[in-house]
Amino acid sequence: MISIIKRITLLTRREVELIDITQEILRTVESSGVDEGTVFILSMHTTTGLTVNEGLPDLEKDIADAIQRLVPEDRPYRHARFLHSDGQMAINAPSHLRGALLGFQTFFPVESGKVVKGSRQTVYLVELDGPQERTYVIQILGNAKGAKEHDR
Repeated sequence: MISIIKRITLLTRREVELIDITQEILRTVESSGVDEGTVFILSMHTTTGLTVNEGLPDLEKDIADAIQRLVPEDRPYRHARFLHSDGQMAINAPSHLRGALLGFQTFFPVESGKVVKGSRQTVYLVELDGPQERTYVIQILGNAKGAKEHDR
């Protein structure tokens, strides 16, 4: 079995936005040499999330709007306090709560060197506290192409 880890860093543009990372995941798996296995995608931040949905611009906006309605900015959150560890006020409680609702990871099977996913499934990194520099990780675990059954 082999394991490949790739870190991707990007710069987000808005406070809340959905960024399509599907093609990067597909390219990474196809170039990995893994024939059968699993691909895991992980966000490295507590104020981002990962979600899988249909890749349509109007739906992306609907998802962003729904997230903001579910966890509004104008509530008296306990996290809105001075954090001695950061030396500043915490003002992003809604971002953390939105991230908790979405989750920070997803995964797909890999079969015959390709990601197994629905034809309309798009993988999004969801920025919830932007704009910022963000990093996500793609880890591929599996058997190398051409490995014989007794080698596995």
